[in-house]
Amino acid sequence: MELPPFQLLLDRYSHDVHRFLIANVGITDADDCYQETWISALRAYPHLQHATNLRGWLLTIAARKAIDLHRARGRAAVTMADLPEHGHVDRPDDDPVWEAVARLPPKQRAAVVLRFLLDAEYATVAASMGISEAAARRNVHEGLSRLRKGHGYEWTA
Repeated sequence: MELPPFQLLLDRYSHDVHRFLIANVGITDADDCYQETWISALRAYPHLQHATNLRGWLLTIAARKAIDLHRARGRAAVTMADLPEHGHVDRPDDDPVWEAVARLPPKQRAAVVLRFLLDAEYATVAASMGISEAAARRNVHEGLSRLRKGHGYEWTA
């Protein structure tokens, strides 16, 4: 199967990738992760064997870049002047729901963002996160349960 031109991928999926990263790492770091995602994709693109789920492939790269950033944050020293304000998170539309999502554990946050912000099917959530479809469903379920308990939100998967 022949791969489409890389520019077509960029045009078609850039918005989804950027929204995913904003929801996962915040508006401040999303642009850097976005750029790293596309650089990695461009390097790997000539070696792809098939073009069956390019959106999922790109979201997988973006998810790994987000994980890398979270790991780097965990290792970085934080001075008192750099501590973030409690409860403030830059997320889509500064919506309190997405602020609550930002406080979920990383796997649950990624699963909820993929499923509800990007309207991804569970198979795509699983492929993007490198887990089984059952684990993807479980992460979405547990994330929604936490949100319901903590904030009274009612979402359906």
